Amino acid sequence: MEDWALIRRLHAEGVPKTQIAKRLGVCRNTVIKAVASDRPPRYERSPGPNAFSAVDPAVRALLAEHPRMPATVLAERVGWEGSITWFRENLRPLRAQYAPVDPADRLSYRPGDQVQCDLWFPPARIPLGAGRDGSPPVLVMVCSYSRFITAMMLPSRTTADLLTGMWQLVSGQIQAVPRRWVWDNESGIGRGGKPADGVAPFMGSLAAALVQLKPYDPESKGIVERANGYLETSFLPGRTFAGPEDFNTQLVQWLGTANTRRVRSIAARPAERIGQDRAAMLPLPSRAPVTGCRRRVKDDPLAAGES
Repeated sequence: MEDWALIRRLHAEGVPKTQIAKRLGVCRNTVIKAVASDRPPRYERSPGPNAFSAVDPAVRALLAEHPRMPATVLAERVGWEGSITWFRENLRPLRAQYAPVDPADRLSYRPGDQVQCDLWFPPARIPLGAGRDGSPPVLVMVCSYSRFITAMMLPSRTTADLLTGMWQLVSGQIQAVPRRWVWDNESGIGRGGKPADGVAPFMGSLAAALVQLKPYDPESKGIVERANGYLETSFLPGRTFAGPEDFNTQLVQWLGTANTRRVRSIAARPAERIGQDRAAMLPLPSRAPVTGCRRRVKDDPLAAGES
């Protein structure tokens, strides 16, 4: 890089190319290339075989039969003795080639029709104050047509906190009301086709329908479950959090980028399709729905005058 800069300076000063080559001890072609290029030369190492190349054929053979085999098991089967992190980095692009088609990708979704909801429990300890830590649930809601991901950490999985989170995500991030909300048998939402207390009025105030899935029905909720995995592998690693509020701040920032990635199954970016989703959704109600019941005075020591 220093020679490149010096060659261009000498040439600008009018020194002939042949004289520059003699002065710097380089060939004349090097001087000609440096004068013609407006950028310094970059050394680019040509890709070559590495340690993973030796086990690549064996890994591919196993993936062809067992595409979801964990990386640690694959490494053991092929006799890998190096870094498991390096193994995973080389495995990741291969696994995508052999992964079976997600059942959710075989379904078609209409704009505005559906949002899939689920709870993700991040494998991380979040400071909760007073010297305590824990892993609070994260409510994840994905619009099925656009694949637009919304999410936030909740204080708990109680009905009141779930409904509050659902309203905050739909009003703040989705900005319209999907016509159908798909849930599994989460106790705070309801089980056996029977909504938990407060859920029916909440859905009614949004004029939307709650769809509760039968147990062991992954095909109908594959989009949000895949989003959970995406959060765990792409958002969480390498991050630390000062608390739930900091977790949500970082999460919102990350989602802004995540929703601009190109999703192979829809051949588009969620941020590009969310407009079509919103246009076909229901409008937000003029008044926020009730998301929980107030505690009775006798159950609240502060309200009762106790301290």
